[in-house]
Amino acid sequence: MHDGIDIDAFIGDGYLKIGGAFPRELADAGREILWRDTGADPEDRTTWKRPVVRLGGYAQEPFRAAANTPRLHSAYDALAGEGGWAPIGGLGTFPVRFPSPDEPGDDGWHIDASFPGDDPADFMDARVNVASKGRALLMLFLFSDVGEDDAPTRIRVGSHLDVPPILAPAGEGGVAFMDLAGRAVPATEHRPLALATGRAGDVYLCHPFLVHAAQPHRGTEPKFMAQPPLLPAGPVREDSPVAAAIRRGLAG
Repeated sequence: MHDGIDIDAFIGDGYLKIGGAFPRELADAGREILWRDTGADPEDRTTWKRPVVRLGGYAQEPFRAAANTPRLHSAYDALAGEGGWAPIGGLGTFPVRFPSPDEPGDDGWHIDASFPGDDPADFMDARVNVASKGRALLMLFLFSDVGEDDAPTRIRVGSHLDVPPILAPAGEGGVAFMDLAGRAVPATEHRPLALATGRAGDVYLCHPFLVHAAQPHRGTEPKFMAQPPLLPAGPVREDSPVAAAIRRGLAG
């Protein structure tokens, strides 16, 4: 344990849930901003026309404050190493998920890419390497209450340990997003499933190699969640739990 952070659980499972990582009041203030940008009316369900509305680029005060609570700073230090992560100026993409009978179209299993390929504009060529260049953590910030029917992110527990052997032969250049998904998804089908449920203000801190997926929303209220990376200050620190998990995966 490190300041209440279960390092062994993170290395073995690939994620930790930090309950009450930021105040609910910040989540409420953030949702007010996000609702305006969805083009939908929270009081008029007839305006909830699409299963997912993807918003991005949020650095207003509620988002900056949510990402920078003392509890989260301590957790970043514990998992990425003190001095091993870059300051966070805000939260990135919000895929706002609405209750809908329609498929969202973005719910495939995958690992988030961490650095661009030869063409920075080609998202499908974005890459991941065994050193986790460009990403110290995958983070899930809940800005609304998320139950089992509210499109919680699906997580394959321990799947991050299956990924380093896939990445290692590719060296520093890494593997492209789509190629990695095509190999890592079948390699992790045996892993147990967890759902990233929780209350507004909870945060999931995940290993960069964790295989995860969205899912359709079958509940009643929209789901607001940010999914920013924690950027490393340089190469991922060798003495961090993130690197320890990579070594465990390589060792089998």
